[in-house]
Amino acid sequence: MHSRVEHSGSWIVAFVAALALGGWPAGAGAETRLKDVASMAGTSSTPLLGYGLVIGLNKTGDKRQTIFSAQTLANMLQRFGVAVPADQIKIENVAAVLVTAELPAYARPGTRIDVTASSIGDAKSLQGGTLLATPLRGGNGEIYALAQGSLTLGGFGGGTGGNSVQVNHLTVGRVPSGALVQIGAGTQIGPADAVTLSLREPDFVTASRVAQVINQTFGHDTAKATDPGNVTLRVPGEYRASVAEFMARVDVLPIETDAEARVVINERTGTVVVGGQVRIGPAAVAHGNLSVRISTRLDVSQPPPLSRTGETKVIANEQVEVEEGTQQLVELEQGTTLDSVVRALNALGATPRDIIAIMQALSAAGALKAKIVVM
Repeated sequence: MHSRVEHSGSWIVAFVAALALGGWPAGAGAETRLKDVASMAGTSSTPLLGYGLVIGLNKTGDKRQTIFSAQTLANMLQRFGVAVPADQIKIENVAAVLVTAELPAYARPGTRIDVTASSIGDAKSLQGGTLLATPLRGGNGEIYALAQGSLTLGGFGGGTGGNSVQVNHLTVGRVPSGALVQIGAGTQIGPADAVTLSLREPDFVTASRVAQVINQTFGHDTAKATDPGNVTLRVPGEYRASVAEFMARVDVLPIETDAEARVVINERTGTVVVGGQVRIGPAAVAHGNLSVRISTRLDVSQPPPLSRTGETKVIANEQVEVEEGTQQLVELEQGTTLDSVVRALNALGATPRDIIAIMQALSAAGALKAKIVVM
């Protein structure tokens, strides 16, 4: 019998040197369409929420502990002339769900949108279920859409007791185009002298570049960056009666964006995402690794021959081994980026969790020229 407690990885010693960067480095941004980084102010989507039932489950629905699903079913049956006390209902193929959706800014009655149904009871699975007609309300309590349809889960489950298999998450499903809009969002584009673009990621540099590109296309003083997140546009005279045509031309303009240097870390999954603009200052990093192995050997102790009082016993002999390893010093050239550092650490056998610890230590030492975002 063996038991093992180990901290993954090996001794990692890295020496990193980089020059401080000034101005805008070449290639720091990525050219993209303006519509991918900004949108017209006041045209955001509206979140919708509803409560409903999923039926047709194969004994994987809510149990008797979930009272509200039985009450909901009893109320619905009463509307059809079937009077059944809620406490007398015993069902396993119905589950109570909350239904969520996003109403697009320019949605009109008759538009179909996707919806997501999430179990709020103790249902085991929504596999094979059908969502009954569910009204979806906005923040003002008004019904904007009705949702109904068969759920798609992107997974499956089967078996009973200890012999069961589950793939992906089974208590959340989607109904593609499952909601029919009843009331439009009310957003309209009429004649206007000016419009405002809102950047999805506010940034002074990107806002300035957006204004420059628009001015080069439509003339001086057409656009002005008012703050990191907004650019005000003066609509040219020939487009004031048709702002939609003006925005159609603006949306496809190529923009070179600029982004804050970030390192995104998810310690639960061991994921590290490093931005291309991340740089490292002068630093020396040592990451220790301790590997502990505990092994148990079972020996049998027997009494001498013809012994009347002796007993045969099994004795466990435990051995504890502690190992520490070392790796070579890694030198990186001046001006290196963090992604080069990560590739070098991977070459030494470092795991994502080792790299996370090193990134956090570099940030605490002031050598990491980036913002760490922990998910």
